[in-house]
Amino acid sequence: MDPLAILGRALRDEGYSFVTPTPQTHRRVLARNGEASGLRDVFGWSKPFRPGVLPRRIEALLDAAKAVRREGSLLRSAVGFSSVGPLLCAHSAYPTVEPDAVFFGPDTYRFAALLDARVQRAGLVADVGCGSGAGGLLLASRALSVQLLDVNPQAVRFARANAELNGLPARVAESDVLSRAEGPLDLIVANPPYLVDPLERAYRDGGGNLGTALSVRIAALALQRLGPGGRLLLYTATPVIDGAHVIRPALERLLKDTRWDYRELDPDVSGEELERPDYARVERIAVIALDATKL
Repeated sequence: MDPLAILGRALRDEGYSFVTPTPQTHRRVLARNGEASGLRDVFGWSKPFRPGVLPRRIEALLDAAKAVRREGSLLRSAVGFSSVGPLLCAHSAYPTVEPDAVFFGPDTYRFAALLDARVQRAGLVADVGCGSGAGGLLLASRALSVQLLDVNPQAVRFARANAELNGLPARVAESDVLSRAEGPLDLIVANPPYLVDPLERAYRDGGGNLGTALSVRIAALALQRLGPGGRLLLYTATPVIDGAHVIRPALERLLKDTRWDYRELDPDVSGEELERPDYARVERIAVIALDATKL
């Protein structure tokens, strides 16, 4: 059994749960008190801790997972655990500065809410750019099969551990979009990165045209792969310039022979990005959903 899955199950046995906020909120809370006193501090808030703070079994499992770092006389977990619906999911600890970091936060919760509201029966599912795997795993109970796909090997590791942690069947593969997806698909879901990231972190950098290129590429490849009746559910975000969504024209060009719905879910996220030169003309960044079914 995966050491991360064993650790996660032990945390669940201890009654652990944690809702992960935005990085800005995380930073502000950590500034109040920097040292951990319990499980939520260590695995939720990512605070450093002294040996003996954790239950002995939990500390041993963290060490077995090779997910503990030493900072002078203190220790810090390299992995966080977050709750979403019935799931507990492992992901990279805050701050997620590594190029291959696997993020979990408010976008994960909004994506989960979108899937829960829009998908009753899922059939054969692929979660593209799955990250922690939370989206696809939330659909597992209403799907015939689930594939968790990500180009980032670290995401593949977390997704595989999270499937095991939550006792859910899933095929997990390292894949550039759908390059290693297997078999026919009824539903493709995706929550890709959508920002311009100077550090080019896998979970943040959405590529060209102000971070929208990857989302458009996923939509194009998904609609090519799906047969009649197949469905794409894309959660992403777009810069808004002079009141217009930057991503919308590129997506609309792909939607011939589909029945589709495009809507804004949140009018203003990641506002701190507007301080950077790349976003000099952008008035806001809006979360959107595209729900498209092939005819």
